[in-house]
Amino acid sequence: MYPTRTDPNTMHAPSHPIRATLTALFAGLITLVTASGRADCSVHSGPRTAALVELYTSEGCSSCPPADRQLSALGEVLAADAEVVPLALHVSYWDELGWPDIYAQAAFDQRQQWLVQANRRMTVYTPQFFVAGRELRSWHQDLGEAVRAVNARSAGAQITIEAKPEGDDQLALNVVVSELQAYSPAVLYLALAESGLQSSVKHGENGGRTLAHDHVVHTWIGPLALPPAGYSEHRTLPLARAWQRADLEVTAIVQNPSSGHVLQALRAQHCAAS
Repeated sequence: MYPTRTDPNTMHAPSHPIRATLTALFAGLITLVTASGRADCSVHSGPRTAALVELYTSEGCSSCPPADRQLSALGEVLAADAEVVPLALHVSYWDELGWPDIYAQAAFDQRQQWLVQANRRMTVYTPQFFVAGRELRSWHQDLGEAVRAVNARSAGAQITIEAKPEGDDQLALNVVVSELQAYSPAVLYLALAESGLQSSVKHGENGGRTLAHDHVVHTWIGPLALPPAGYSEHRTLPLARAWQRADLEVTAIVQNPSSGHVLQALRAQHCAAS
């Protein structure tokens, strides 16, 4: 499959084939400070479906910085009661076109391809937005409305995230999923992302520019099959020394493995802060 450019203001695609492959409101957020001064987090999803907003982007794509800024500004442009879970997934298929993106992962290429197929589309491109698993081409105008439409739905699952630092280089994570009986089959994805990043791009379409990034996914886990009766996942995630602990966020996503429909998403912020 060859991605194609159809609107230079909304999408951008390289000329070679794809390699196969929030400021949000949370119900019941509790943050406890331990005796060591570190923060432990316990976050619970609410009755509404939070809008998972995925941006597929690349530092090698000159059309991507406006989309990156749109993702960063979601909390400023949405209503105060909006529930949104933003993720920036940097794809790797731009890396051979002048600038290797240090945040890119082939796993994100594969997920983007899967979402395109689940939407019965043919084109993979950057920047490309998906809201709750559905492609949104008119993101300039309609991103806010798409979030509101998702928030109007009752949640198809309940999620609890509990996280706490272990030493200086690990994050202990426990995720519980429940109330899935009517929505089997379903799968769980986990992501660890970072905001407040900057890159000085030396070559490629964005050569000479300094780019700002938020909600950039470093760690991606899944899909993990979920039984209808509920599920608990325990993980210890390694934390790279360069990551700013106060800017890390953990996301859990419950999704239909065939249609891509997102049943619920939840984000926990500042759990690794000292």
